[in-house]
Amino acid sequence: MESQRNILLIGLLFVSFLMWQQWQTDKAPQPAATQTVSQTNAASQHSADVPEADITGVPVELPATKNLISVKTDQLDIKINPIGGDIVYAALVAHKREINSNDPFVILEQHNDFTYIAQSGLIGRDGIDSSANGRATYSVQANSYSLADGKDTLTVPLTYTANNGVTYIKNFTFTRGQYDVKVDYSINNTSAAPLQVQMYGQIKQSVKESESSMMMPTYRGAAFSSQDTRYEKYNFDDIAEKNLNKVTLGGWAAMLQHYFVSAWVPPATDSNTIFSSMSAGGLANIGFRGAVYDIAPGTAKEISSQFYVGPKNQKALSAISETLNLVVDYGFLWWLAIPIHWLLMFYQSFVGNWGVAIILITLTVRGGLYPLTKKQYTSMAKMRNLQPKLAEMKERFGDDRQKMGQAMMELYKKEKVNPMGGCLPILLQMPIFIALYWVLLESYELRHAPFMLWITDLSVQDPYYVLPLLMGLSMFLMQKMQPIAPTMDPMQVKMMQWMPVIFTVFFLWFPAGLVLYWLVGNLVAITQQKIIYAGLEKNGIK
Repeated sequence: MESQRNILLIGLLFVSFLMWQQWQTDKAPQPAATQTVSQTNAASQHSADVPEADITGVPVELPATKNLISVKTDQLDIKINPIGGDIVYAALVAHKREINSNDPFVILEQHNDFTYIAQSGLIGRDGIDSSANGRATYSVQANSYSLADGKDTLTVPLTYTANNGVTYIKNFTFTRGQYDVKVDYSINNTSAAPLQVQMYGQIKQSVKESESSMMMPTYRGAAFSSQDTRYEKYNFDDIAEKNLNKVTLGGWAAMLQHYFVSAWVPPATDSNTIFSSMSAGGLANIGFRGAVYDIAPGTAKEISSQFYVGPKNQKALSAISETLNLVVDYGFLWWLAIPIHWLLMFYQSFVGNWGVAIILITLTVRGGLYPLTKKQYTSMAKMRNLQPKLAEMKERFGDDRQKMGQAMMELYKKEKVNPMGGCLPILLQMPIFIALYWVLLESYELRHAPFMLWITDLSVQDPYYVLPLLMGLSMFLMQKMQPIAPTMDPMQVKMMQWMPVIFTVFFLWFPAGLVLYWLVGNLVAITQQKIIYAGLEKNGIK
């Protein structure tokens, strides 16, 4: 099989993969709504117990007033509404909104036309948060908190005293260097009656149109984990179609976007219910209802969960839950993408430049495939040498395909030629390329990561299209180095001549890091091709 055919094959496979992936993301039909009677009742219970999006006390817009509690750490800039103790603003100090901006990247926010907040509260028989009675209004000692130098943790206490005299303290505990926040309730039952409460946590977000494209099929929407489903996306259409109601041990509920995630993670040893809903105002909601706790008179109880808001840092996510790192979604080739990501991180730790690390990945892949590449070019050269004999057979046997096939197999066996020898390297390179594609797409570390000169962000397209043009030129040179087989169909020859142009157009919108990988791979292939062909010519094979 000729090299040109290999290029055509890999091009068609990759474009087909991108089209399939985009269809899966945006166009695939959603499953039919199926709810048992118990699920319907549970969904009704959720509606009655968990406060809805538009209840009194949740602000329509984020007021720039002293009423919000400001919390700043080395990683987070948080604002908490004393009504309900909801996190209504979260910015990441170490991640900038734009590459040349000093403004932090904002995940959670609330303003006139967009809402993305994290709520939590106590529901149940003696809960202090409900749709019917509204939310608890907490008092605080100060309106501003910051993590002091030399301190590793910061606790922000919110206090509420109920009509029965019971005091509820809602603590937010922040840790230096971390994006997760411990949210716990300390309840001291000083009343004469037993209390029964249940904690919930939910993330609300205005439904947004997908920013995904065929070249950048990113996901924005919800996801969850349970005992029997380690990781499952639950997009806005799913939420609008049916209420999720899944009882599980542990689990988590999250909202995802490109590079970043927010997630509620209840205790792994508790029986929790993962739920979702869609409000009339277009707010998608996913969250959990925790275990029901009975607190006897004269006793105290602490109920806690964790909330993460930050980048898709696999190490940090794994420390919170063994499945939360799956929000870094590498698709069906995750088993290949994980070692590629590890190797990329390993190289970057030494060279300190993500572009150089990608080049080293390329050299590693191409070097590892060199024995197969050598067999590929050797097989292709031998096949070219057999073209005159194959043409003679075609004239001799005419339309008798059976005899022609038998004669060809005998010739291949005699000349020790494997007609499929040129396919294996392509078949191996394709999954590696797709896996690397997802690694570059999902790795938050590459966001705003510079390479050199004009490439200041490897996660987006080359602003001047230099890398795609160089990549197209390298493909053109590779084609010129490959003689066209006389038996090749003229239409196929024309298609192959257009392949560098077609690939260049596609790669104009690819992340610069991916184009860099392909360009360096082509340059390495050209070098290997020259070396291999020089050795073949010495052995009389042209």
